[in-house]
Amino acid sequence: MSGETNLKTILNSLSPVLLEDRFVFCTFPRGSYGDFAETCPKAYIMENEGLTLVLDKTVADSHGFDYNGEFSCISLQVHSSLHSVGLTATLSGVLAAHQISVNMIAGYHHDHLFVPVAKTTEALDLLLNLDHP
Repeated sequence: MSGETNLKTILNSLSPVLLEDRFVFCTFPRGSYGDFAETCPKAYIMENEGLTLVLDKTVADSHGFDYNGEFSCISLQVHSSLHSVGLTATLSGVLAAHQISVNMIAGYHHDHLFVPVAKTTEALDLLLNLDHP
């Protein structure tokens, strides 16, 4: 199953769901994949500067990890293809027009939008009431 590629179909089927947890982005300059597996990261991202983990805030706090900002995760239930064009641009554009930053991470089946906790309700409302052709 490769997912939907038609942008109009995707936008009509977003079905955004707010996850209960708050998330933080932590960086580890000397980290590598597999490190901190016990923290059950939402995502691992390897960069030249080190390892980034997206973690549940309570887990990061319990380990004493540093982070900058707290985020809510809105998970899109539509199965968009990794080859679909325009989803990230469309959604980030809508949110940017309302001064809402977003960090999008695509999984194989779903896209996940991390928005500042203070903007969660507004972001979710915008996604639920997306005006599109």
